[in-house]
Amino acid sequence: MLSLSAEGILPRIDYAIFADTGWEPKAVYSHLDRIQREIAEPAGIPVLRVATGNIRKDALDPAHRFASMPLYILNKDGRPGMTRRQCTGEYKIKPIKKQVREILGYPYPERIPKGIFVEQWVGISTDEFHRAKDADVAYMHNRHPLILDMDWSRADCTSYLESRGLADTPKSSCLGCPFHGNQQWRNIRDHSPEEWADVVAFDAAIRAGNARANASGNPLLGQAFLHRSRVPLDQAPIDHVTAREWAQRQAALDTHAAGERLKELEDGVADGCSPWACRGDQQQPEQEQGDFGLTA
Repeated sequence: MLSLSAEGILPRIDYAIFADTGWEPKAVYSHLDRIQREIAEPAGIPVLRVATGNIRKDALDPAHRFASMPLYILNKDGRPGMTRRQCTGEYKIKPIKKQVREILGYPYPERIPKGIFVEQWVGISTDEFHRAKDADVAYMHNRHPLILDMDWSRADCTSYLESRGLADTPKSSCLGCPFHGNQQWRNIRDHSPEEWADVVAFDAAIRAGNARANASGNPLLGQAFLHRSRVPLDQAPIDHVTAREWAQRQAALDTHAAGERLKELEDGVADGCSPWACRGDQQQPEQEQGDFGLTA
């Protein structure tokens, strides 16, 4: 959308906002620097980088309140579960809303008068029109130009990026996002040893829950993992199909939905982690559990 605006195909935008969790892959930061330098700045479009903190550091800091990631839990009785997902709201939506308020001239907690709002573009394509939603505050009006103005599918977007020399545009999501597919985990392991060591170390560090919860006497009643297999990441079955995945593969012969779910196990969800359409919204996790200390 930034490129389309810079080219004049879509109306000129006033700002582009990037919400930084502090733990994106290096490729994402490099790409952001490039599009800011080669596309936004020549078009006179400011790119605003906003942040609430560093999600990795915050999770391991006993003094910091941590908005939990959707970690996979193995309870003491062997039952699986997942922690509540709060990270998107805390590390992406919250800082964007704060920035929008400042742009409008009404920083929190000032009341924004009725009728004062920004038009916010959300990059959802026609493949996922059902995810196009209104904003939850009156001072932000969502618009979906890839659907309304361009009538573009994901394939159309990819073709356009290729024509602009941007075929290598990476997915934006936390380096250690539990919603990664096996292919994404392998890509980190095989092509970025430093980042792989980072996520393996984090996976081990959160095994007993987040630091603040443990320090306050609210330990995790089980163990936490980044990978859905609920084994340490460096031992997780990311190179072969698990028994559960095999069963889903057989089911995929009968249902399209099961086939799509199996594809996500390997590839992850196709889109990056948009603040307004988090990949986790497409997941169908096991029973969510919020009383394990990770949300303290």
